[in-house]
Amino acid sequence: MSLVTAKNKEKKRDQWGSKIGFVLAAAGSAVGLGNLWKFPYSVGNNGGGAFVMIYMIFLILIGLPLMLAAITLGRKTQLSAVGAYGSIKKKWSFVGGLGVICGFFILAFYSTVGGWVIYYCLKAFTGGLAIKDPEVLGGIFGGFISSPVSSIMYQGIFLILTLLIVIRGISSGIEKASKIMMPALFVMIMLIAIRSVTLPGASEGIAFFLLPDFSKINMDVIMNALGQVFFSLSIGMGVMVTYGSYLDKDANLLGPAASIPVLDTMVAILAGFATLPAVFAIGFKASSGPGLMFVTLPAVFASMPFGKLFCILFFVLVLFAALTSSISMLEVCVSYFVDEKGVNRTKAAVMIIMVMYIVGIPACLSMGPWQDLHILGNLNFFDFYDKLTSNILLTSGGLLLSIFVGWVWGADHAIEEIEKMGVKFTLAPLWKFLIKYIVPPAVFIILINSFKSVIEAMF
Repeated sequence: MSLVTAKNKEKKRDQWGSKIGFVLAAAGSAVGLGNLWKFPYSVGNNGGGAFVMIYMIFLILIGLPLMLAAITLGRKTQLSAVGAYGSIKKKWSFVGGLGVICGFFILAFYSTVGGWVIYYCLKAFTGGLAIKDPEVLGGIFGGFISSPVSSIMYQGIFLILTLLIVIRGISSGIEKASKIMMPALFVMIMLIAIRSVTLPGASEGIAFFLLPDFSKINMDVIMNALGQVFFSLSIGMGVMVTYGSYLDKDANLLGPAASIPVLDTMVAILAGFATLPAVFAIGFKASSGPGLMFVTLPAVFASMPFGKLFCILFFVLVLFAALTSSISMLEVCVSYFVDEKGVNRTKAAVMIIMVMYIVGIPACLSMGPWQDLHILGNLNFFDFYDKLTSNILLTSGGLLLSIFVGWVWGADHAIEEIEKMGVKFTLAPLWKFLIKYIVPPAVFIILINSFKSVIEAMF
């Protein structure tokens, strides 16, 4: 352990003010843009209810064990992701380093989409999205992302919002913001879902989303469900280790470890009810990616009664989801400099955001003027950052986490940490078996498929 780390441990380290604050912040980290535009489309195109069933199985077998492992490691060490691994086995501190790098580059390109969301929030409030024609809306979206000045400016605004929350610390910044944004997020998505499923003709979208089509189940669908669980929870970047490190030593870890994946999944399913029935009811096609969020859905809202209100609610919802994720990514980076290097929180956060903004500009421009500028095979900057983090660093981090907790630190030592303060972990033998023998090979399979998809994207 470094001298700086030892000195920092002697200081009173910031902690979560309440268990619900931690759960909401951690769930907010998991709930992101992928829940709102990827999950509904993935369900609809991978067997509907059959995909959801497979997803739930993997959530229990892979998601829950990994979540508990990450939080336990953080609570045990009370250190950043780098320090958490290094304090137990010095040579393994590089795993935490991968998490810091992963969080940095994800936010560098994630902030591009965050900027789009802010722009669309403003457009929704002013009525600029009250247009029923998807082609016109597509022109608005294309014109915005093609403007270097506008897209870079809104990217910067999104990063500044993230910065303002994180510099206030854990209890006064991230926790307070999450306590406001997460309940509001649930209320808004439920309102939109209720309106969506009650539209005339919504039943076709509900059936598309939920009815099992077992004929579609194949290895690709199974791998998609496994990957969706892993990437949705974002365990491999060190966020849950970092957030877990701010827990009090007498905190019960079992409840939060189960609550976070459940809340994340609830939002994803509600997102399906909020989007797909409305899309089918109005007669549009359920596209994937940015086209669904920034073109199709505004046209859907414009075509329904009180559409402007629901359009505003939707984009505020998306902004909250983006911010609860972005603050967690920045915190992974900030906690490293605070814990390991002794840098003041505000100074560390400002320094990281400035560098991140510069690094993120090429990703922002690659969605517009630089879209044909390829830096690796067929990958532009945005795609390269995405593939590097989502397909390689995130998956590698999750694999190494499971190996570290299961075999290097040892599952028995982790169980001792979980059972501190009289907590009885009745499923300890099952969790030990899963984290040692099931999770590592499952995540390794995801990693192999991730490398395959990167190679295919390059050529």
